[in-house]
Amino acid sequence: MGSLIYFNSASLDGYIAGPDGRWDWATPDAEVHSFVNDLMAPTRTHLYGRRVYEVMKAWEDFPLDDLSPAERAFALQWRGIDKVVYSATLEPVTTRRTELRTTFDPDEVWRMKDASAAPIAIGGGRLASVAARAGLLDEVHTVIAPALVGGGIRFLDEGLRLDLELIGERRFAKGSVYLGYRVRR
Repeated sequence: MGSLIYFNSASLDGYIAGPDGRWDWATPDAEVHSFVNDLMAPTRTHLYGRRVYEVMKAWEDFPLDDLSPAERAFALQWRGIDKVVYSATLEPVTTRRTELRTTFDPDEVWRMKDASAAPIAIGGGRLASVAARAGLLDEVHTVIAPALVGGGIRFLDEGLRLDLELIGERRFAKGSVYLGYRVRR
């Protein structure tokens, strides 16, 4: 059975985007990007909400020759995975290997986990929060950027409680810190 893992970068005060919707303060350098590529390499399916998908779909069309080695590796990984996008307002999806669902169905995700030998990634704090409330989330991973942004879109919804067990940590040269946790049941 596969596991459902949530990864996102965040500010030290717990936001994945600031009050202006920007997240340029979390753009990974080559060291962080390579680490995240390795972390996400085992996944074969990614689940996205509309906003995260609209950001991520750029990886479909970036000219590979214009990218750094870490970015190129990520683009190739992203192009090779299956993607499920949850949105009632998006039509149609424009990337390969992508399916659109109008609603997030926890039972469908349970079946996906049961059928998968590989971990499944979920992107976006709001969608990951829905999955966590449904008891689907198995791991939480973050790279904390050395920034305080004072508000915006939270890493996970306010009021959500998860008990976690630390499974990994790493400090990066430019001040970011990786933390990986298993959700305790």
